[in-house]
Amino acid sequence: MLTGIEEVDWASLGHAYGPADDVPELLRGLASADPAEREAALDGMYGAVHHQGDVYDSTLACIPFLLELVADPGVRDRGCIVELLTSIGGIELDDEEEMTEHPCDDGEFIPAANYAMAAAAIAAGSDVFLGLVADPDPEVRLAAPCALASLHPEPSLVLTLLRERLTVERDTEVRLALVAAVGQIALRHASLRAETVDWLGWLARAAQDPGLRLAALAQQARCAPGEISDDVVPWVTALLEEIRTTSGSGAGGETLRGAAPTFIGQVRELLEEHAAGRPAPWTEELLRTLHAALDDRVDDRIALILAQLRSPDRWQRSDAIWLCGGLIRVWRGRYEEVVRLVGDQLHDPEPRLREAAASFLERLFELGAPAADALAARLAQSPPGPGEGSDIGLDDGPGDRPGIGLDGGPVGGIGAGPGTGLGTSPVGRPGGPGAVGRSGRDGALIALARAGDVRAVPLLARALEEDEVRRELLYATDGLGPAAAGLAPLLRRRLARVGLDERLYDRAAPLLHALAAVRGAQALPEVLRILRGAPANRRDRVREAALRTLAAFGPAAREAVPDLRALLADGSAAVSTAAAGALWAVEEDPAEVLPVLERWLRPDLPGADRCAAARVLGGIGPSAVAAAPALRPALGSRDLWVRVRAAAALWRVTGETEEALPVLLAAWEEDRHARVDIAECLAEMGPAASEAQLVLLTELTRRRRHNAREGASGTYDIHLDEKLLTLCRAALARMERGAY
Repeated sequence: MLTGIEEVDWASLGHAYGPADDVPELLRGLASADPAEREAALDGMYGAVHHQGDVYDSTLACIPFLLELVADPGVRDRGCIVELLTSIGGIELDDEEEMTEHPCDDGEFIPAANYAMAAAAIAAGSDVFLGLVADPDPEVRLAAPCALASLHPEPSLVLTLLRERLTVERDTEVRLALVAAVGQIALRHASLRAETVDWLGWLARAAQDPGLRLAALAQQARCAPGEISDDVVPWVTALLEEIRTTSGSGAGGETLRGAAPTFIGQVRELLEEHAAGRPAPWTEELLRTLHAALDDRVDDRIALILAQLRSPDRWQRSDAIWLCGGLIRVWRGRYEEVVRLVGDQLHDPEPRLREAAASFLERLFELGAPAADALAARLAQSPPGPGEGSDIGLDDGPGDRPGIGLDGGPVGGIGAGPGTGLGTSPVGRPGGPGAVGRSGRDGALIALARAGDVRAVPLLARALEEDEVRRELLYATDGLGPAAAGLAPLLRRRLARVGLDERLYDRAAPLLHALAAVRGAQALPEVLRILRGAPANRRDRVREAALRTLAAFGPAAREAVPDLRALLADGSAAVSTAAAGALWAVEEDPAEVLPVLERWLRPDLPGADRCAAARVLGGIGPSAVAAAPALRPALGSRDLWVRVRAAAALWRVTGETEEALPVLLAAWEEDRHARVDIAECLAEMGPAASEAQLVLLTELTRRRRHNAREGASGTYDIHLDEKLLTLCRAALARMERGAY
């Protein structure tokens, strides 16, 4: 086995972490009789030799040996090696990419030809996969169809083999893999598509197994989305009900192995945990495929999700939450009933379903209002226990905690350590069906506060009395309005305890944000302490955050005037302009602040500096009209954001649209991410911006969210898009009123 491995000069080859002289040991490890050694070797292959999908010269040198291992029936876990080969050889580049190099993490470049050579090398040996479709090991049979569909050079031969194998295969997941591979061939080879789509349509109606019919339907929709039947919703709903009633109750217990030190082992544990106790875990992926094919048929997708959320099967309801995450992140629609039914899951006895619902609702902001009663009821059932710890402290960096991602998939798992946001698994904790773990309680409270429900205020007050507070809870005070004013004393006490050390920004910034949101001017001494005592580490960011809070206090921050005047001359534009904004908010005297802000508008300065100055000038409004000549040159900047900030500020200080409006409308088309800021300005302009009506109406007719990104999402994405829609409607309403 592995004949000739010593003849390769591995030290002259490289992988993600340098010379590849450790690769022979990894290859031998894949053939080991010890399962832990095999897993460690596989982890090393993905971690170094095929790091994040890259193909190095050492990766190419491994291919003959990997094919040899796959062909040897004495090697264990060959299914994993088949998947590795499929990943190495399955990257498809377009013509332009084939002429370039691909950057990798260390700044080096990988020749794009490596990917083509890998595909060719594996294709040349891909006959080995033909025999694997009947291998005694079901894991090998599970991996072989995708490898054949992706890598074998004779798709007609493979298509015939897969369809024939389906008539004798008895393993459910392998059968689904066979159908998925048939769909993949149809997508890759247009000459075979019509025939394959017809066959999938026949299978969707003729198969006895409802899971197989659902798989065929999903692949048919994927290959021919324009031919999806109008009755797809009742059809799929009936299949799911049949699967529910014929699949049994499942294992009913956890199947997790012991803790694994490798990344591969951790991924495996997450997948096993996610599938634990589910009678038909594969339905989730089939429905994901179907939803992807339905794409912008939002009403059909909502109808499918509603049917799942009403199912007696909690796992179907769980799948619906994941799928709705991917839908609501990308598409606008009427989600009120969906959100209400997700809220109902907060009372389910299954902890994972409750956590999934709370995590999903966290990102909805105003769209979460239909679930507010359910959120409040859940929180009422779960007061914090004595001595209960926190999942995330204020020293944690920004970012979303693991849980249910809005891309529709899991991004975290049970048993994650401190700082991940999951803490200890809620499974097995004391308490009845309504009991809520710390992370779930915090998620529900964040969702309630972001929905703008004032019932969150006393619960936030209780949370502020605990040892640690999730930073998202503090940022969620934004939407609560005057009702949250009572939180100021608690926020003040917490800010007073923050140490003036290198961790000051991470700990103080969320508290400063919350104090600004609730206009907690009684905390002025504590804010000044932060402003004056900021250490060298991230000093500018600390000062900027404190200055924004002082600006929110307005005239009540008069004691800070000497500090503000001193910071006007700061060498940081962010600090200097924030000090000018705060000084204006306190004294409303433009004489001192306008020269400072005009200084930061110079064309030779970075765009961020000019944007900061323009933003503050816009906030001052007509009292800053003398700065209009300094703003006008920025309208022609090469930096789009400088143009947008300057145009908005020019309108706000002069009240004239002649120069500003064309700049704003051009930027609207140039960068969709600027539309929220532009729409806000258009709403202020009202009838004066009437020529923007068509732009606003067009935006309101779009079904896709303006900031939707493939494979990525941010916490505020949905909120920002809903804000854009609200501003567009407000702008149009003002224009219409001005027409009469």
